[in-house]
Amino acid sequence: MQVSGKRICFGFVLGAVLTTSATAQQALTWQEVRDRFEKANPTLLAGQIGIDESKASEITAYLRPNPALGLTADQINPFSGGPPHSTFGSLLTVASLSYLHERRHKRELRLESAKGATDIAVSSQADLERTLTFALRGAFVGILQARAVLKVAQDNLVYWDKVLDISRTRFHAGDIAQIDLDRLELQRVQFESDVQTAEVNLRTAKITLLTLLNDRTPIDQFDVTGPFDFTDQLVPLDEFRQTAMANRPDLRAAVQAVDKAKVDHLLAVSNGSTDPTFGFDVGRNPPIDQYIGFGVNIPLRIFDRNQGEKLRTQLDIDRNQKLLDATQAQVFSDVDSAYAVVNSNLILLRPYKAKYLDQAVRVRETVRFSYEHGGAALLDFLSAENDYRSVQLNYVNLVGSYLTAAAQLNLAVGKEAIQ
Repeated sequence: MQVSGKRICFGFVLGAVLTTSATAQQALTWQEVRDRFEKANPTLLAGQIGIDESKASEITAYLRPNPALGLTADQINPFSGGPPHSTFGSLLTVASLSYLHERRHKRELRLESAKGATDIAVSSQADLERTLTFALRGAFVGILQARAVLKVAQDNLVYWDKVLDISRTRFHAGDIAQIDLDRLELQRVQFESDVQTAEVNLRTAKITLLTLLNDRTPIDQFDVTGPFDFTDQLVPLDEFRQTAMANRPDLRAAVQAVDKAKVDHLLAVSNGSTDPTFGFDVGRNPPIDQYIGFGVNIPLRIFDRNQGEKLRTQLDIDRNQKLLDATQAQVFSDVDSAYAVVNSNLILLRPYKAKYLDQAVRVRETVRFSYEHGGAALLDFLSAENDYRSVQLNYVNLVGSYLTAAAQLNLAVGKEAIQ
């Protein structure tokens, strides 16, 4: 019984340790979240399989034509009557071997075209990762922003509870009326609502991020960490444009599509040429005995010279060139738009950090002191508190907007130009 009791006790202790360890899971940084995303996101993994499929097509494209083997046994008489036929020794037996010879570098051009398709698949996969990383960054920023909003709401609630404690003391001392105390207590409902809304938003943001990570970790055991602030410096727009031209995978894919279209046109021209089939045969003809023979079969390309594919591939070059021009224009548009949003957020954030945040605290505390000492009306105090709450929430939301706009600029540039 003692041993059993010790085992039960040990089990409880081990379970408590494991539960504590799971609950106290370390918060993930942005780099850790991105590493998990690249390893676990099913959409990215499916795209990688698509690249492997394209590489397998390269093998098929470079295969040589198979030779053809023919075996013939002729002059067999299965019918009765008529002049007698000789035995099997008089059968005509022939073995032939033929091979199609591809001219004008058809195999090499097919391989080059297949490699071009693989290059486009790789660039498309990088573009898919770029787009999904933006969604991942948005979910990551959403958690940081929701947590910051929750912190502001909780601080406001704690602060208001202190105000209520002082107000109740003043009420019992006869310093304020019942209606003033009631109005102060009713104001607490707004702060409670802010806390509940912020908690729901935080859980929703975590669910979004877990979905992108294909992770089934319980929400209460999952968290992220990172700076929730803005960088005041912003490099010139031309630098972002140059970086985008060098890094955007969709632009790279558009260039590769033009190159592949040119190769496909060369292949279409090559496919319009004549490919001879060389043959060799060996046989046994009883009157003549054994023999060997050689032959060549040359198709006459009189009607079908692959004219349609030649024209189609030539037009495809022009089409892909137009798409490349459109992609380049879209790159500049994306960078310029995202840059304008980031710069606009910085213009709004700078006075908040330099002046408005401190002013809101100073005004609230001054009006509160005046109200508690009879120098200000209740409406003035409630107005100052609402102004403080609005300024704090506006600042948090502006920081979140800046980080989202920075992620949008990174998306437009094709790399993390702004951390």
